[in-house]
Parts: sequence; structure tokens; C-alpha cells
Amino acid sequence: MIPRKSFFVELVEFTNFFITYIRSRLMGWGSRFEKIKDIIVAFLVVKRGKYSQSFLNTSFFLLISATLVGGPVVIENNPFISDYYSQNEAISQSVLATDISAISFQTTISEKPRDKTIDYEVKPGDTLASIAEKFDISVDTIKWANNLKNDTIKTSQTLKILPVSGVAHEVKSGESVYSIAKRYSVEAQNIVNFPFNEFEDLDTFALRVGQTVYVPDGAPPQIRPSGPRPGRIDIIAGQPGTGSFLWPTSGYISQYPVGYHLALDIANKSLPEVLASDTGTVAFSGCFGYGYGCHIIVDHGNGFQTLYGHMSRLDVSAGQGVGRGQSIGRVGSTGRSTGPHLHFEIRKNGILQNPLGYLK
Repeated sequence: MIPRKSFFVELVEFTNFFITYIRSRLMGWGSRFEKIKDIIVAFLVVKRGKYSQSFLNTSFFLLISATLVGGPVVIENNPFISDYYSQNEAISQSVLATDISAISFQTTISEKPRDKTIDYEVKPGDTLASIAEKFDISVDTIKWANNLKNDTIKTSQTLKILPVSGVAHEVKSGESVYSIAKRYSVEAQNIVNFPFNEFEDLDTFALRVGQTVYVPDGAPPQIRPSGPRPGRIDIIAGQPGTGSFLWPTSGYISQYPVGYHLALDIANKSLPEVLASDTGTVAFSGCFGYGYGCHIIVDHGNGFQTLYGHMSRLDVSAGQGVGRGQSIGRVGSTGRSTGPHLHFEIRKNGILQNPLGYLK
């Protein structure tokens, strides 16, 4: 017979062994569970990284695409910003960095043009003249758009108000900017210059059948507007005007300055020389396949800068001094252009000016 003391000793030993055994098994199961969990977590992390990489790559591609597509459209309307000039996009260019960095530019002070036709309800006391003045368009424009035979209008009458003086034309099959321009007695460049006219192809200025095209300063066939319109004004290159600026080339004015195009377009199919309008230093001379094409910017050192756009030949380079009346190249049709002409701008302290105020 086993002594009672030995039984209790064995019971204690068995209990300790059983606890140790259970603990050992639990530790083993826990260790295996942790290993499996680590494998699963590692797998998920790898997948997450893979998917994150795809997401980042896709986002980067979309960002680059948006920049390439939208960048030129924004840039071409502000050629005085230094970032506008990229060596990868320029056919040829040279920039006088020190002079450009010293020039301070400001936003052009001009009212933002409307991009579409609006409806206006005639109010008591309104006249065609007051409405025209309110929306900065001609009386004839309102009459043409609303088929008015005289100047009589009635209160509560609804009038269509175009965004610019001229006519709105619905494109028909076979028509182009050139045929439309001829129909309304303007230059095709006038249509191209209006910023809200859209084209199916920016190289050929192709139009979509059914779209509305605005023809700035256009007049219906066999109708002559009562207000001033662009006409053929012959200019002799080098002839001094008001102030210290010369006419930059010979030809005729194909488009006068307007709010969305505060510059002179001087057309001439013979591609005459372009002259520096005043003495100064060439700040930029180079070419792009869009916007102002081959163009030159001259800094006159007194707060004025002039720009000569769409040229066919550039005879000066950045950093070169030019004298008043000196030849700097020739008229052309590069960039956003429908025919040979010079786009001429004057800026004072970075703000666009009406060139006619200096060239009279």
C-alpha cells in the first residue's frame, strides 16, 4: 500500500507536469499562429504596395498628360512669363536672363470678355444705344442678332446680346474660317483671335458643322455698319508716331485692338521687314509651333516692352542692342496664324497698352 504522503507528492508532480505540458502546447500553437499571421500580413503589405504603385503610376501619367494638353493653351496667352519658354519645346530660342528677371509684370487691366451670347430683358428707359454701351458692343450688332429693322424696342422684350461686336455665324457643311471671313468682310485672323471660338484642328483651324462662330467686327453681306470697323490703312514702316514708337512694319491693319486682343495685327502678303519700334535690348528671340510662333520681345529700358509675333525670320538674338527703326526680321505666318501678318504689342510696366495710343 502506497503511503498517503507519496500519493500527494505524485499528484503534485503530475499536476506540475500537466501544466507544463499544456503551456508547452499552447506556446507551440501560438508560435505557429504568429508565423502564419506574419506570412499573411507580409503578403497583404506586398499587395498593398503593388496596388499603391499602380495607383501612383496612373496618377502621375494623368498629371503629365493634363500638363501636356492644357499647358500650351494657358501659356500661349501670356508670352511675357519666363516659364513660358521651354528649351524642349522651342525650335530655337535665346533669352537674356538678367534683363527678363528684372522686368516686373502685372495682370493686364482689361475686362474679361464674355464667352457666349446672353439674353437681356429690356427695362424701362433702355435704348439700343444704352444697351450697346452697357455691354460694350455696337448698336448694329444688337440689331443684326435680333433682326431689328429700326431702333425701336419695347419694355420686357428679350434681346440676344453677343459677346463681341460683329456677327454670330452657324457653320454649314463646306465652310471654313476663310470662307466665313470673306462672307462677313473681315480677315480670317479676326475669327482665330477671338479666344472662345473653338476649332476641330488647331493646325488647319477646321470647324464643326453646326457650331456657332463669332466673327468680330464682321457685318452681314451688303450691309455696312455705322460704327468704325477695321479697314485698309496703309502704313509706311519707320514713319514716326506719337511718343517714341515707330510703326513696326508696312501693310494694313487687319484687326484693331479689342479687350481680348489688345494688339495690332498688320497684314502684308509681301512679307516686308519688321523694324524695332524703339531703341532697346532684345530680351527674347525664338520660335514655337503655337501661340506667337517666331517672335521677338524688346525691352526698351524705360518700363516699355514691345512684342513682334508670327514672324517668318528673326535677324537678332537675345542680349543684342537694337536701334529705333532697325530691321529685326520679316513678317510671317508662324504659330497661331491664318495668313502673313505682324502681331504687335506694347506693354508699360508689364501692362498691355493700346498700341494706337503710341503710334498715332
